[in-house]
Amino acid sequence: MGRMVDADGVQLWVEQRGEGPDVLLVAGLGDPAEAWQPQLEGFADRYRLTAFDNRGAGRSPLPDGPLSVARMADDAAALLRALGIPTAHIMGFSGGSFIAQELALRHPGLVRSLVLMSTMARPDPYFRTMTRFWNWMAERAPDERAMLEAFFLWVYTPRAHADGMVDRFIDETLAFEHPQSAEAFQRQLAAFAGHDTLDRLGGIGVPTLVLAGELDLATPPRLGRAVANSIPGAVFEVLPGEAHQPFQEVPEVFNARVGAFWREVEARADGRAVRHR
Repeated sequence: MGRMVDADGVQLWVEQRGEGPDVLLVAGLGDPAEAWQPQLEGFADRYRLTAFDNRGAGRSPLPDGPLSVARMADDAAALLRALGIPTAHIMGFSGGSFIAQELALRHPGLVRSLVLMSTMARPDPYFRTMTRFWNWMAERAPDERAMLEAFFLWVYTPRAHADGMVDRFIDETLAFEHPQSAEAFQRQLAAFAGHDTLDRLGGIGVPTLVLAGELDLATPPRLGRAVANSIPGAVFEVLPGEAHQPFQEVPEVFNARVGAFWREVEARADGRAVRHR
């Protein structure tokens, strides 16, 4: 069961599962905590996972005032502190990966490692045009189903459209009791479209895995590679045949790679502890 948590004055809905080293899951544009269901189930035997609704998504209200990626990163930091979590592996997807970058830059002591899925550091002309289209599409689509059918063209593989997975995701989204308003979607979108960390990523000092889907239209591999090239020691990998959300489409493949990365991070930390005794 989830609960509302006061994160330094911002109310955030939180779901926690499992026991073990802490992991914070940071969702993307419009996604509630439930977007991480394959990870909440797949890692609960090894980790304590915390997923939450960003402000303006799911059950977390959208306060008045400016919305920025930096502010949402501060929300995530306040949430970790409110939950008594001193440090965590941070995994962010799409807009959530932008938040994760800012979290590592603004609150480095809270971050044990980073997994950045479908990420970028600075919008290019394609991304800016795409997000402008999404902005007016949210207002002018004839209904919510039509909006989702169009939006998901950028999100899932042709395979997922053909085999019925996308139809199932649309039905689940329409049945969700806490839909995101068009205003909240647009304000989150504007914040993510203004994201720019490219000249600061060299300040990230934790182990980082950057993953990109080969077929991703929204954040293609070239954008993820630029992120990895800017973070000292970051590992960059392309998932063949996948698009924007492989953590949902092929969770077994995704979880196996991320789990291996976290084990490597923990093994290196244990090795340092042994040598310093």
